[in-house]
Amino acid sequence: MSAHRTVSIPEGVTVTMVDSVLKVKGPKGELQRDMWHPAINIAIEDGHANFTTDSPKKLVVAMVGTLASHCKNMCTGVTNGYQYNLKVVYSHFPIQLKVQGEKLEIVNFLGEKYPRYARVLPGTSVKLGTDEVSVTGIDKELVGSTASNIEKATRIRDRDPRVFQDGIYIVARGEQ
Repeated sequence: MSAHRTVSIPEGVTVTMVDSVLKVKGPKGELQRDMWHPAINIAIEDGHANFTTDSPKKLVVAMVGTLASHCKNMCTGVTNGYQYNLKVVYSHFPIQLKVQGEKLEIVNFLGEKYPRYARVLPGTSVKLGTDEVSVTGIDKELVGSTASNIEKATRIRDRDPRVFQDGIYIVARGEQ
């Protein structure tokens, strides 16, 4: 049992393989990722990236699909980018948000005295609306992790979440 996956490279995107690092450059920027695996061969030729293995092992066959998906996500990121939309929900205490460098400051959450902070990863940008937050970037993992950090910062402990539904929640995600 061998596996073969092919990822087509869109117009305006250049994909190069230097040693084991896959570099993808497009109109929105450049991404790179280490794609080394001892049993997987990666070849870039005439507008396609080919991921192949001759191994019969399930884990190696699964890894072929994983590496192909990473390549596809990188191509999508440098052409369209990724965006997560989050909704700010509160009932009694209005939540105030401020972006301060690499942190999002969440003030007055459930009337708490001290602010909470969410880490904004480099390579992502956070835009604040009245009751919404938008996280954008070209790296799918960084955008998702930043949105997750914001959602986790407003997690409620020691209270019934059915009653206290305040927080910042992911409502939509995808390409820009």
